[in-house]
Amino acid sequence: MERRRDMEINLTDWLGEHIWVIWLSVAALLAVAEILSLDLVLIMLAAGALAGAGVALIAPDLWWLQLLVAAGVSIGSLALLRPTLLDKVRRMPGYRSSTDTMVGSTGTAVSQISYDGGEIKVAGLSWSARTMTPGQVIDKGDEVEVYEIDGAIAVVYPKHGELP
Repeated sequence: MERRRDMEINLTDWLGEHIWVIWLSVAALLAVAEILSLDLVLIMLAAGALAGAGVALIAPDLWWLQLLVAAGVSIGSLALLRPTLLDKVRRMPGYRSSTDTMVGSTGTAVSQISYDGGEIKVAGLSWSARTMTPGQVIDKGDEVEVYEIDGAIAVVYPKHGELP
């Protein structure tokens, strides 16, 4: 029991003296999480943690400086680097946003849909919807196809009907 407590104290002391390991671990975890999310936010936070690790190597006792540098690098990269990277990704050939991929998708009318509104379910997601033309009505349960996305509203027509 005494030996285990000594090992815990030694590990705590070692981590206290090598705080850069904690920063590096946080950076690695954020980088792995970024691979799963692919939204270019967590990788910017990982860069900040990596900068905090660098400061911790140079000045291990200045924890406030480590936090300040990590926060500064994270905020700076989120504000300056992320928009540029997202713009480059969106300009790549073949890029389609999630709303672009909705066009042509098939769904089901969750409620009656008219030109004034309604609701559909496409790929397990609920969307506000409206018909393409005034006067057209799609009944609840009918299959629909997405013609276009207008803001946050899917413009739809009956899947097995004629286009207006």
